[in-house]
Amino acid sequence: MNKNSKEYYLELARHCGICKNDLIYPIFITESNQHKSLVSMPGIAKIPYHKIIDHVDNLMKKDLRTLILFGDPKKRDEKGSLSFSHNGIIQKTLKLLKTTFGDKLSLISDVCICQYNKSGHCGILDTKNNQIKNDETLEYLCKIALSHSEAGADIVAPSSMMDGQVKIIREKLNNEGYKKIKILSFSAKLSSSLYKPFRMETFLRKNLKNLDKSSYQVSYCNRKEIIREIDSDIREGVDMVMIKPSITSLDLIYQTSKTCKLPIVVQIVSGEYSMIKAASSIGAIDEIYYLINLIGAIKRAGGNKIISYSSLDLSRFIGR
Repeated sequence: MNKNSKEYYLELARHCGICKNDLIYPIFITESNQHKSLVSMPGIAKIPYHKIIDHVDNLMKKDLRTLILFGDPKKRDEKGSLSFSHNGIIQKTLKLLKTTFGDKLSLISDVCICQYNKSGHCGILDTKNNQIKNDETLEYLCKIALSHSEAGADIVAPSSMMDGQVKIIREKLNNEGYKKIKILSFSAKLSSSLYKPFRMETFLRKNLKNLDKSSYQVSYCNRKEIIREIDSDIREGVDMVMIKPSITSLDLIYQTSKTCKLPIVVQIVSGEYSMIKAASSIGAIDEIYYLINLIGAIKRAGGNKIISYSSLDLSRFIGR
């Protein structure tokens, strides 16, 4: 069998236990009418709202049926108040996709304010002392999660790493009659340079591309702190935990899988995606072979679902 043939990749993925149901595909939806390719993330683009049905229909034909949605609004304000607008870009998209595809599609919505405020931070910034207002941010996250649930999200995914975010969102959704909506928390979002393409190309202005979020993202240096963050989300009532980036977190995935009974979601983040694309473009690696190996390692370590910008590329080479 030819090592670079489709049959070889299919067989390799089968041996690694990888299937399309494992994959979660990120989509960026923009209020702009222009389809904008992202320079540092080849093959990824912002999809205009009016083209989202055609885009998702193509994904479903490839048997990619779980999506995580990120919004790119036209306007921002200081606190990101448009993030919970009932007419916001994510809210409109959720309604449209659920009306069109129903339960054939599983929709995860990113719950954060970094796309909607002027600071680019995941929390509301106190500009006087340059600190994040945790509790005030939690109120916003509750409003966002509720508006997404009302619009049709199956899973809400708080990504801001604010203390207590799972507990307060769970309580809010339960009180408002959305007990069945699941929460996927970005439980271990490690402070990393590997998010830079996402920040640089997707939401932030150029003068914010070196934004420091280390005060609320968890450090690589303290494994016990990372595990405490995950345990805290579990106690607060999360349904799934996320660990990211992937390649630098395999030990954490393994350790978490030994005690955590919940599904573990792992994200192959933008910097990892861009590095793989760059290495492949100069012939340094076989892209598909490497991706199957990486996802195989994630699953071997204990990961259950994988968020990957490469899901569409992979879909030709793995089974349902």
